[in-house]
Amino acid sequence: MADSHQRSPIARMNPFGRRISRRAVKIAAPFALVATLAPVGLGVVAAGGVPATADIGASFAATDAGTATATRAPQVSRSVPRVAWTPAEIERQATARAVKNAHVRLWTTDDLTLWSLPGDRAKKLGTVEAGTHVLITGRERYGRVEILRQRKPRWVKAGNLSESEPIIAGAGLSTGPCAATGGSTLGLTSAAQYVLSSVCANFPQISTYGGRDPHGEHVSGEAIDIMTSDVALGTAIAEFLIAHASEFGIEDVIWRQQIWMPGHGWKGMSDRGSATANHYDHVHVKVY
Repeated sequence: MADSHQRSPIARMNPFGRRISRRAVKIAAPFALVATLAPVGLGVVAAGGVPATADIGASFAATDAGTATATRAPQVSRSVPRVAWTPAEIERQATARAVKNAHVRLWTTDDLTLWSLPGDRAKKLGTVEAGTHVLITGRERYGRVEILRQRKPRWVKAGNLSESEPIIAGAGLSTGPCAATGGSTLGLTSAAQYVLSSVCANFPQISTYGGRDPHGEHVSGEAIDIMTSDVALGTAIAEFLIAHASEFGIEDVIWRQQIWMPGHGWKGMSDRGSATANHYDHVHVKVY
């Protein structure tokens, strides 16, 4: 008969002198682990290591895997995605800014071709007429400047824009240089130059003109003397000037001792003593 004090191979003593079975040990072990981890977890929460709602199951999984903690590496979040700025995109953005900020207007001084780009690969996109008030963006490249047509960027040849409204020649009129004066403007104002160029283009028989000088209406550069003693030719020139009086802005025309003014017609003048003073050898015209 076995000794009643001999320990059973399936039982052992607990610290209080009581025997516990192996089955009890197996059941108690997980509770001991939970009891151990709970204070540790609370300590981490108190220290600010993980939020109070942290997944305790994750902590157990990390412990079972042999890791020291359940802390995961933070994920980096980028709210703004990275953009690969290509040269084409950079140019598109620059053009958009230029169009948005355009506020200065200039006048075209000639009929100009509209181009899609400033470079050699540009395509023709029509024309813009002389005397058109256009918005400019301030950009200039390869001998062209950027303007806006219907809020779209277009490029035109540089050197053909002006702050002042140009005088545009009507049908049969001209703003080109006069061959008879060697291209000289004779000190005339722009309005008087328009008359000079138009008379010169339509009456090539005239070889001599008078411009600015220190007497009478010529002092300001607004008057021209068209030198001819030919009655028929002089009369034709006077009639040409009167026909375009509104386009030229004419104040008066004097020919053969008579003066014409808008709204008054022809009127005789007193004798001034000589063929030149009485305008028998030239047609005199003054503009505003």
